[in-house]
Amino acid sequence: MTKIRTRYAPSPTGKMHVGNLRSALYEFLIAKHADGDFMLRIEDTDQERFVEGATEIIYSTLEKAGLQHDEGPDKDGGFGPYVQSERMKTGIYLKYAKELIDKGEAYYCFCDKERLASLKTEIVEGKEIMIYDKHCLSLSKEEVEKNLAAGMPYVIRQNNPTEGTTTFHDELYGDITVNNSELDDMILIKSDGYPTYNFANVVDDHTMNITHVVRGNEYLSSSPKYTRLYEAFGWQVPVYVHLPLITDENHKKLSKRSGHSSFEDLMEQGFLPEAVVNYIALLGWSPEDNREIFSLEELIKEFDYRRISKSPAVFDMVKLRWMNGEYLKAMDMDRFFPMAEPFLREALGDGFDLEKIAAMVKTRIEVFPDIAGQVDFFKELPSYDVEMYTHKKMKTDKASSLEVLTELLPLLEAQEDYSNDALYQTLLSYVEKKGCKNGYVMWPVRTAVSGKQMTPAGATEIMEILGKEESLKRICTGIEKLQKES
Repeated sequence: MTKIRTRYAPSPTGKMHVGNLRSALYEFLIAKHADGDFMLRIEDTDQERFVEGATEIIYSTLEKAGLQHDEGPDKDGGFGPYVQSERMKTGIYLKYAKELIDKGEAYYCFCDKERLASLKTEIVEGKEIMIYDKHCLSLSKEEVEKNLAAGMPYVIRQNNPTEGTTTFHDELYGDITVNNSELDDMILIKSDGYPTYNFANVVDDHTMNITHVVRGNEYLSSSPKYTRLYEAFGWQVPVYVHLPLITDENHKKLSKRSGHSSFEDLMEQGFLPEAVVNYIALLGWSPEDNREIFSLEELIKEFDYRRISKSPAVFDMVKLRWMNGEYLKAMDMDRFFPMAEPFLREALGDGFDLEKIAAMVKTRIEVFPDIAGQVDFFKELPSYDVEMYTHKKMKTDKASSLEVLTELLPLLEAQEDYSNDALYQTLLSYVEKKGCKNGYVMWPVRTAVSGKQMTPAGATEIMEILGKEESLKRICTGIEKLQKES
């Protein structure tokens, strides 16, 4: 069997969109699942859309995502150059375009802007498309040579038939047949000498021995033209896998304004690369069981592209946050703390045992920026409503809370050891003497020292971090607040 070879062929036009990352991931998984090769090719022929620094973003994203390529601009596997602008300098695209001209499968077009503007248009997938009328196909060989000798600007167009049908096969959609009358004579070589994206793609995929082409299903409509190019050259048509659209929660196309349309956006929001990769793998693909958490190695083993859905995949930020939280919970502290420390330091500054606080929040957060809202009370007691002391389940109210705090204050003032264990023992002894349940005491103490309804730790753990002076000060504040209400 032929060795499976896939390629990720991004254009350096900015941040890496979630849809592009999914294509790269699926291409990587298809290759690695079959012990094949995954290649990186940079498609920079669209000079107008080129963004400085975007190529570096591509490398950085693939590295962070763990998608290591076997070949690329930095790893020559014998099929280079791997950058289209460099490949163009070899004359490869013009050479193959002229081969098609010799076969009658392409032709020179010298029409100027004014003539093209006068041609009729059609609405295709919401866009107005100009339909070329094959005017220059009728030019004689002598006329073509005369125009070329005169230096007339030209493009090279594909010569598609106007009758009959073209059929191509997609692994998800099956056989698709289109009427040739719907196929426009697309441009292969532009007037600036650069190949179009569509033509360069076909030439590069063939000459680089690519066996599987994975891309978004928005390219389904272009596939008949690609297929006709392969057939015109007499080349093997690759296996097509067209991926479903990714939408937002409102079933609309992911927008840059949504804040989660690119890998970089998600990294800036505190997500882990491995959680994002895991989540994106499930945007359109599902394993045989209902499992959701996969390492990259496990994805390689399990991935079968025939299980990719044709239905649009919804990018659910709530689900991604949950998954990221699961990864944080499973992370060991040696890795977690260095990542959490900058967020803790920004929220609290110095003077706190940040490692202990990190251990408290580890299972309570879904992304690192959540840390600030979890720990801000350590730095300063927030203003809070005394109604918080009333808790039906704990059977506490403002009166009982005032009584508990007032009775505990002298005990805590006399206490020297403010470690969690020692404080917990003191409160437990008080509970036993009072003959009440733990929550009856712990709730008012925790409320007093934190001023929050939800905290990442219990009363005594908080007091250990705060220390004796600050803990007593906050309990006194709680007593004053409750006295004013009584």
